Amino acid sequence: MKKVALIIMFGILALQNHAKAQITQLEFASGMAKTDFTYFAAQPMNEKETWSLATLAFFQKYHEHENFIFDELGVQTTAFWQLSNSISIGPSLYYNSVSGFSERISLLFGFRTKHLSLKIIPSIAHMELTHFINGEIFLQLTFTQPLKKEWQFMCHATILTHWDKFEVHSRSFQQLRAGISYKNNQFGLAVDLDRYGNQPIQRTSMGLYLRKTFISTKK
Repeated sequence: MKKVALIIMFGILALQNHAKAQITQLEFASGMAKTDFTYFAAQPMNEKETWSLATLAFFQKYHEHENFIFDELGVQTTAFWQLSNSISIGPSLYYNSVSGFSERISLLFGFRTKHLSLKIIPSIAHMELTHFINGEIFLQLTFTQPLKKEWQFMCHATILTHWDKFEVHSRSFQQLRAGISYKNNQFGLAVDLDRYGNQPIQRTSMGLYLRKTFISTKK
């Protein structure tokens, strides 16, 4: 019942974000080894925007039968409280099809310039399946360079590493996206490096990606 309730809650939060989110991003990436779909939404929860709600959902499907064991689905919802212009903190609930449910507390450090944005999110996670207290670090870096009118060159890197008990490698990935952005649409080359397990097994995929960003000004 607990799992059913949490799944329902995740679904409701995702639908709310889709309807009211200030920012929503959808990305589809497909390469030689796998296909990925990613959904992200963020919305303020009060007028001063000191509280915000972020929802992330992803699904990756490998093409070769021998790699089906690495197929993965995840949904995470986080409530962030803004401590300053560059620092936020908050709890989250996360479900992963491989590792199960976990409760987390995360710090978000971020800054933005005209062409560059950076987010670093360290987290502590309690794993329901193993009862381990795990550590995780997430980094996201985006560079944009205007070309002409509404066209831009964009390079986007996402890095994550997760450790069991802060000691043993469990899961990590590096994702690189490089291409052209027109208005709120992006397309280009995608490279994914995925590692699994305490003696990391690596899988690499190169392909193309499409990303669509929706920006809402609804109060």
